[in-house]
Amino acid sequence: EPQRRCEAHDYMKNQGLASIFEEPGLRICNANRYDRGMFSYRHAFHAGNHADVLKHTTLIAICKYLTQKDTALTVIDTHAGAGLYRLDGDYTETSGEAKEGILKLISAQKAAVVQASTATAATKKVVLEKSVDLTTWTPALADYISALQGLNPKFAETGDLAHLKIYPGSPFLAQQFVSGRDKLKLFELHPTDFKSLTGNIAQLEVGRQVSVAREDGFEALKTFLPPPARRAMVLCDPSYEMKSDYGRVADCMADAVKRFATGTYVVWYPIIPRTEAHDLPRKLKTLAVKAGRSWLNATLTVKSSKLITDEAGDVVRPGLPASGMFVINPPHTLKALLQASLPQMVALLAQDRNAGFTLDHGG
Repeated sequence: EPQRRCEAHDYMKNQGLASIFEEPGLRICNANRYDRGMFSYRHAFHAGNHADVLKHTTLIAICKYLTQKDTALTVIDTHAGAGLYRLDGDYTETSGEAKEGILKLISAQKAAVVQASTATAATKKVVLEKSVDLTTWTPALADYISALQGLNPKFAETGDLAHLKIYPGSPFLAQQFVSGRDKLKLFELHPTDFKSLTGNIAQLEVGRQVSVAREDGFEALKTFLPPPARRAMVLCDPSYEMKSDYGRVADCMADAVKRFATGTYVVWYPIIPRTEAHDLPRKLKTLAVKAGRSWLNATLTVKSSKLITDEAGDVVRPGLPASGMFVINPPHTLKALLQASLPQMVALLAQDRNAGFTLDHGG
């Protein structure tokens, strides 16, 4: 007898908080029965935004490099989220952030290709001399788009954005690269997202290679450093909804480097008008320099952070204007990959004349 689906099935399916790869008769547990007031931050609202474009392009480039070696790699995601999100779900459509993120990235690039195909040879020469070539994806962005195609077969086949419905979070992107003796350890405190993450990962049928725990990732990380095979990559990207997250990230990374100096540590952070946000990358740079480790800091700005006033005279907050990725012990290939990709991101995602990028490194 087919198993009964729980009442939350339709809600979760719509939001991308449960099974994306459904099978007939599969029972979806009620991950929505918890008090959602415990935690107000939900990445489902932000999935596929411009910050995700930067974060996930960088993450894929790092994972691709680190998993080329035969030696086992431990990948740890301290704030894993639900793992998968629907771009046509209510959360994502309500925020509209994907429209100014991954959807805009792809549609703007398509438009550039069409424009280039209709331009004269002389016009093409002038355009290429004065601007970024948008007709071909850079290697890092090509890998990012390829990862999305892997989860959206119809999009891969047709290129139609209407078929780009599933957006993978960091856990699913990292999982595409781990193999053999590699381990992927995921931590998520939000009760609903933990339930969703557990169900989504279970469908991959990867056994013990991927583990999911409802724990504080800041604290749990200490247990796994140093890893048995002495190779690790850690992604730390909390919501920063609480000001204390900035300090916790800095302290967590300081402790991690002390426990295992040669690990690759990847920190995503928002760039907003807040002292803590501007201090974090400076603290991470100081940490890396004092520890004698190499570092890289990439930022992507798509618009101004200034408050604006609409026609009705109401003050409108601009939303997240920029974000950054700070990497301690980055792969030696990462700088060149981002140096090529960041200009494309700016050209395709810019919302006003304040758009730009920075790329600094040392060590």
